[in-house]
Amino acid sequence: MSIKAIINPVTPFAQNAPIIFCTETMKCAFVDPGGDTEKLLSIAMDNNLIPEKIFLTHGHADHAGAAMEIAEILNIKIEGPHKEDKFLLDSLQSQGEMFGISARNCTPDKWLNDGDKVYLGNQELDVIFTPGHTPGHVVFYNAKSKLALVGDVIFNGSIGRTDLPRGNHQDLINSISQKLWKLGKDVEFVCGHGPNSTFGQERISNPFVSDSALS
Repeated sequence: MSIKAIINPVTPFAQNAPIIFCTETMKCAFVDPGGDTEKLLSIAMDNNLIPEKIFLTHGHADHAGAAMEIAEILNIKIEGPHKEDKFLLDSLQSQGEMFGISARNCTPDKWLNDGDKVYLGNQELDVIFTPGHTPGHVVFYNAKSKLALVGDVIFNGSIGRTDLPRGNHQDLINSISQKLWKLGKDVEFVCGHGPNSTFGQERISNPFVSDSALS
């Protein structure tokens, strides 16, 4: 019994919009659905998954632009991010227009805080508040599967941008080094762009947050 992820790049930004599912119940959540709604719905259907929720790590259009549309089509709830990203979710349409993607403003059913838990099928995920890329960014972590969904906090070989509205470089470094590293080196993460990695690998080789870079 675990959580598994099907990773699906969407929008011209090739943003990862993973569909995670409980292997026992086959109930699924759409994580950061930034666009390409029909593609995401088809993938869930083709894998015999039962849509249950939408989880948002943060409020940028390439990660949240299709959340309201999917929620309405499937009659499912949106959980996350932290309420500090409300100003971003309130401006998704204008963000999308700026970047040439379709996006709708979004109001989650539930804002999330550090230490909260969210549930999918028979599994639970810890909510970790990780500001820096945005002020209300959160990470979802399933301890049984040693799997983290980190949005745009950290990537394979890089870290999230902090030059966007209310980004903060030091907050981002602190989120990674003080909150994510303690989950364990063997934790695999699905990031918002690019291939998966592990926290252990990034502590060795990431030029921004490796142990040597931070020492």
